[in-house]
Amino acid sequence: MEILTIALRMFVTFLFSLLIGIERQRSHKPVGFGTFIFVALGASALGVFANINYPANEVALLASVVTGIGFLGAGALIKGSDKVFGFTTAATIWLFAIFGFMIGVGDYVLGLTIYTLVWVVLISDKYLETKEIGSHQKKLTLVTNNIIDEEKINKLLDYTKRRKVLSISINKEINEMQLSYLVQGTKEDLNKMLIDLFKQKWLKSSKIE
Repeated sequence: MEILTIALRMFVTFLFSLLIGIERQRSHKPVGFGTFIFVALGASALGVFANINYPANEVALLASVVTGIGFLGAGALIKGSDKVFGFTTAATIWLFAIFGFMIGVGDYVLGLTIYTLVWVVLISDKYLETKEIGSHQKKLTLVTNNIIDEEKINKLLDYTKRRKVLSISINKEINEMQLSYLVQGTKEDLNKMLIDLFKQKWLKSSKIE
């Protein structure tokens, strides 16, 4: 196989995985662009290797790649008190191993078909989130500089369509509370909620993820 062919396959894998990785990072997902690039490039390099040395045994190598990449997908999952986050990112990592391998063995049609469908799913997921369809929820963490009545906090959370208390902890020594909620609402409503929270003198910090 010519060096230019190998370089082209690796470059295509790098460029396309970079774009997906940046989108995941901009969306504040648990896995950023570096992981997507490394997974896809590694699978692509194995595909090139198999294509050169074991052209009749590429499927067996693909199976080992897909199985072996599972630990990274598991690491992308975030466990809350009653909800697991990160399934889309975990599945995308797994699929990108296949994408990289397809490009590595020179099957551009199948590889680019996978890539196109990944974008379709991610864009559709964003659209559904804006329409509040599905389980698009965020974890909100508040830290106060005083002991606050929970009802007072709940009034500020009325922007959310749904909310559930995950945990409440109180530290009497430093007069501090930490509250975690699972909230659901539009991006605009959540932004308004954060602005109102920011105005409160009792708020020490807030985080939404």
